[in-house]
Amino acid sequence: MTLRVEDLIGDLLARGADDAPFLTHRHTVTRGELREAVAADARAFAASGVRRDSSVVLQAPPSFTQVQALLALWALGAQVMLVEPRLTPVELEALRVRCRAQFVVRAADVGRKLVRFRERFELVTTTHADGVAASTDHCLVQFSSGSTGQPKVIARTAESLRTEVEVFNRMPDLPVAGEKVLLLSSTAHSFGVAFGILRTLHVGVHLVFSTQESGQDVVGTAAEHGVVGITGLPLHYAALNQVQDPPALPALRWVLSGGELIQREVEERFTDLYGLPIGQGYGTTETGILTMDVTGLTRPSVGPVCDGVRLRVRDGQVEVGMDRSPYLVEPEKANYRDGWWRTSDRGELTADGLLTLHGRADSLVIFGGNNIDLLEIEDVLRTHPMVDEAIVVFDGAVEAYVATTSDDLDEATVTGWCAARMADFKRPSVVRVLRKLPRTPNGKLVRDRSVLAGTP
Repeated sequence: MTLRVEDLIGDLLARGADDAPFLTHRHTVTRGELREAVAADARAFAASGVRRDSSVVLQAPPSFTQVQALLALWALGAQVMLVEPRLTPVELEALRVRCRAQFVVRAADVGRKLVRFRERFELVTTTHADGVAASTDHCLVQFSSGSTGQPKVIARTAESLRTEVEVFNRMPDLPVAGEKVLLLSSTAHSFGVAFGILRTLHVGVHLVFSTQESGQDVVGTAAEHGVVGITGLPLHYAALNQVQDPPALPALRWVLSGGELIQREVEERFTDLYGLPIGQGYGTTETGILTMDVTGLTRPSVGPVCDGVRLRVRDGQVEVGMDRSPYLVEPEKANYRDGWWRTSDRGELTADGLLTLHGRADSLVIFGGNNIDLLEIEDVLRTHPMVDEAIVVFDGAVEAYVATTSDDLDEATVTGWCAARMADFKRPSVVRVLRKLPRTPNGKLVRDRSVLAGTP
């Protein structure tokens, strides 16, 4: 029998005593308060017309509000399309139209460059007549850039999410009931949902959030609450490395980095300051967690393949065994064949099951913990009426080169065009306007940065 998301959430919410803490920022939400808040939100969404199999876009920054809204929508049996809080209204509507969502639940303060953690946001629910109900058993839909230049539509079932929680529970060294974890990972992303929200509910861990305004704020939060673990991105640990004379963290057992490979100098500086190596986790939005080592003792690998995960390296690329394609639309399904999904990550798997990554094999780059597709940015640039051609490359920063015959197009105009149409983390930090883009002898556009940068 297929597991329904409302049954999964019902089971998770029922766990724990009413006075057991669940989330803490400046205030604490107990299990009992969470149950009441989720029930109230579910009634409000139901009054707006949301019901089982409704398709709902949820765009809210990490917050108590976002966690409760997600759980409430799932408690009703809705299919939730969880989108990046920094997407602009133009990007959000494009995704909604593509997936024909019936409802949009949106926080009032999204679409900005940076939204720091707040406990509460005002939510607005809008109904769209062109939307359709979910036609599959997927409960979570997320979007990730891909080689087609359009965001991939990734979907997971309730059974897939429950299986990932079970994978986490079989790992050694992870926190148990009553222990505190500082979650710097976003609850709008895959790891934050599965590890941060769902496993926390299942096991009884106490999640702690920081404003993340500075490394000093983060380490102060960790010290104040006596956390045993921290999860975050390399940029978080780089910020912690800037703290002068950090306080002692006697309860801290491990720290975990994900999203992208951490630089060796960041890791070494952190270990010097705090006395702990940085562990590494590797997973994808399509699959959830794949490898994990919170001890940091298996570096430079990203850890051993998790118990219950089927993973192999074929032709130098990492592949994951899955019962079906993780995508809802073509042509992304072409990456899935004969029960194996090809990640486009280049890697090497040792005989004892340790995975080492060697970068990407397609146009997707990971920068600042965000997936950025260079072809997607090129598509946006080409929609400008004065842009004839566009090439986007990455060499530590996103750089855009556009060709035009117009004298009215300049770098500032291109930058403004991008700012109105894509999230800040996707926008090129370098823009050059050229008369022509260089081509290879066989007529293909050159993607070599050294050639592009030297083009007059």
